[in-house]
Amino acid sequence: MKLAIYIANPPLRNLDRWTALSARLSEHEQYCVSSPSDITPGTDMLLSIGGDGTFLSAAQIAVAADLPVMGVNLGRLGFLSENKPENIAEPLLSGKYRIEDRHMLAVKVDGKDRLPGLNEVSISRKGSTLIGVDVTVDGTKLPTYWADGLLVATSAGSTGYSLSVGGPICMPSSQVLIISPIAPHNLNVRPLIVPLSSRIRLEFQSREPELTFTVDNRTEIIGKDAHIDISVAQFSLKLVRLEQSNFIDALRSKLFWGEDVRNED
Repeated sequence: MKLAIYIANPPLRNLDRWTALSARLSEHEQYCVSSPSDITPGTDMLLSIGGDGTFLSAAQIAVAADLPVMGVNLGRLGFLSENKPENIAEPLLSGKYRIEDRHMLAVKVDGKDRLPGLNEVSISRKGSTLIGVDVTVDGTKLPTYWADGLLVATSAGSTGYSLSVGGPICMPSSQVLIISPIAPHNLNVRPLIVPLSSRIRLEFQSREPELTFTVDNRTEIIGKDAHIDISVAQFSLKLVRLEQSNFIDALRSKLFWGEDVRNED
C-alpha cells in the first residue's frame, strides 16, 4: 500500500501518537503532500492527519487526485477526522475498511467556478447590519431571509456549521441539501431541506457594499450585487471508513446525543 500523508500543522509531525502510527505502517510507502500535484502514481490512499479543518483541506487534494481519504483525528471533536490513530493500523493492513461516497457542492460566483465544498457554503454580513438573502430553488423564489447570513449544507455537513445555527442532523447518505438562516431576525423561518438535485441561487440586499463568502474553510469577500449558484457536483469524495464506524454512535459519543439519566444502561 502506498500512502500520501497530509499534515497541515507541522508540529503534529513530531507528536507521539502520529509517529507511533507511522512506525506501525512502516512496511508501506509513505510520503507527505501539500497539493494535488504532489501525488505520485500508484498512491492508494490519502491520510489526513489533524482535525476536521485539516480534513476539509485534504478533501480538495483527494478529489483532485481521485483518491480515497481517511481522517486521522489529532484535533478536538472529529466528525470527518473520526479515527483515532491507535485504531487504524490493523484495519488498514488487513483491509477491514469500506469506501463511501460523500456529495460535494459545485459553487459559482457570478458564473465563475469556485473550489467545491464538502460541508457547506455560507454567506454572512461583513459589517454591522443584517442582510436580506433572496433564495431561489429550481426557479421558485423563497421569502427573503433577513438575517446575519445563510448557509447551504450537505448531509455530511449537517453536524458542522449547519448544526450550530439550528439545522437538522441528517444521516450522511441522505440525498438532501439543507438551507439554514444564520441568526434570522424573524420568528417564522426555519431551516429547509430540499432534494439533492436542487439548483439554488443566492442574491442579496445589503446596506454594506461587501459580504463574507465561505466554502468550507475558505473565505473571500464578495460584492453585495454578486449572485451565487449552488448545486451538487458531478463527482464525490471517496471517504475511507473503518468497519466499526457508526454515525449514531458518533453522535452519542461526540455530541452526547440523547444524554439523559433515564437512558443510562
